[in-house]
Amino acid sequence: MKDTGARLTRDTVLRAALELLDEVGIDALSTRRLAERLGVQSPTLYWHFRNKGELLDAMAEAIMLERRRASLPQPGDAWDAWLVANACNFRAALLAYRDGARLHAGTRPRGAHFDGIERKLALLCDAGFTPEQAIDLMFAIGRFVVGWVLEEQAEPARAPDADAPDPATHPLVAQGWAALHARSPDDAFERGIALLVDGARAQLAARRAG
Repeated sequence: MKDTGARLTRDTVLRAALELLDEVGIDALSTRRLAERLGVQSPTLYWHFRNKGELLDAMAEAIMLERRRASLPQPGDAWDAWLVANACNFRAALLAYRDGARLHAGTRPRGAHFDGIERKLALLCDAGFTPEQAIDLMFAIGRFVVGWVLEEQAEPARAPDADAPDPATHPLVAQGWAALHARSPDDAFERGIALLVDGARAQLAARRAG
């Protein structure tokens, strides 16, 4: 992929950076390698991104814009079903690129994101959560998803029975281990999200009862 500095656009740089991320991973991604791919000198990139950190933030946001679907609640959405669907969609977006979770980790919402966050919190507050509870829940699920995908993308390929516990000496561990490894990655993730949502549902019921 070649371009000249005069014709280089922000979107062109982002596309090339995401392609390079998929090929070499985040540790090997550098502005020098990116400039080589684009056929320009490294300083040319600074017309669009002041430093590598700004580029990485833009890449993380580009993945969300490109891959996330229906991330905002719609009229009539049930809060709990929306939370599960949104978490699954977030995970899929992070998995779409190599090291997607590492790229996203540490990013923070900015002013341009606040309208969307307001809509998400409104869905939860309309269901009966306080604003504090609603943002705690969104924060917990977001951190859960990023942490989950960090583990997924870092996990080495291995045989399912590698290092399996001996049921004779560790029967409970062996039973849980077997159940966990019998599940698909999607099913295991959705079970984890369900535990968080079930806890939120119980908190909401207690608040209504009190």
